Amino acid sequence: MLRFTVRRIASLIVVLFALLVLVFLISRYGGDPVRGYLGANASADAVAAMRTRLGLDQPIWVQFADYLSRLARLDLGTSLATRRPVAAELAQRIPATAELALWTVFFSVLIGILLARVYTLKSRFSGVLRLILFSAASAPAFLIATGGVLIFFVQLHWLPVSGRTGYGPSTGLSGMYVLDGLLTGNLPYAMDALRHLILPALAASLGPGVALARVLADGLSTSLRSAYARTARSLGETESAVLRRHGLRNAASPALSLLGVQVGMMLSSLVVVEQIFSWNGLGQFLVRAIGGADTATVATISLLLGAFYVVVNALVDIALAVVDPRVRLS
Repeated sequence: MLRFTVRRIASLIVVLFALLVLVFLISRYGGDPVRGYLGANASADAVAAMRTRLGLDQPIWVQFADYLSRLARLDLGTSLATRRPVAAELAQRIPATAELALWTVFFSVLIGILLARVYTLKSRFSGVLRLILFSAASAPAFLIATGGVLIFFVQLHWLPVSGRTGYGPSTGLSGMYVLDGLLTGNLPYAMDALRHLILPALAASLGPGVALARVLADGLSTSLRSAYARTARSLGETESAVLRRHGLRNAASPALSLLGVQVGMMLSSLVVVEQIFSWNGLGQFLVRAIGGADTATVATISLLLGAFYVVVNALVDIALAVVDPRVRLS
């Protein structure tokens, strides 16, 4: 297990470095940052002076070394969209996206487990259930979000659809409003933040959750029909014990593999969901930066999201090795 973990971490470092190089090249050749700073009508002399000031007249390897040095100091430049340091903008927005992402993963796993259990039950409604699951899995996040707004806000008036809370910004340290409310003992604040979280998190998690349920249900069905499950039943174990001790563990490997892939889908969904629900996170900041041709900010956010995706998949591989020893042997 230790050797597998070391190899996986080494490959993670290689992938992260390749991602860093790719993002650097995109930030340099994906647009002209000087024109973005000075505007399209800037004179040639002003453009040349700014290129010298930003170090863009240096060889590419010198620029890359300077980029790594500034990245290590968390000097990410200035956002053209807000005219503030990118690091300050990210520090304000990362907790918002992190909170939404954590709740999205939680809802995805919860939906996957509950629907997988219902999916494996034998009933005359199983065909209808499969149709609903396939339809939900294929629906895009913006359609689910729009439907949620129409049902739970416009018709039922149950849930809010804008912002992170109605009480104002949190004064806690984490920047995650639900957690800050719980840590400070402010339960009304935490509950209000949770109510604001439900619709965007469900909109981003329903598709991955249903896909996870389908894979988990197939694994559970196979496990519950296996010889070891029949042997456990013959020894007097209840059906719930067979499901818990034998079914879930053997069905977890494909579900974990899919969860790692679905993280990418969740990240793309969060960009759309944050726009719909006015969620002040990285997704909303990314859309604003793209609209303002802010290539440096776009590259930085892309690097963060890409690094998160790569790290999560590495952790999933290690979790797979723990659950299934065959992964370590391969």
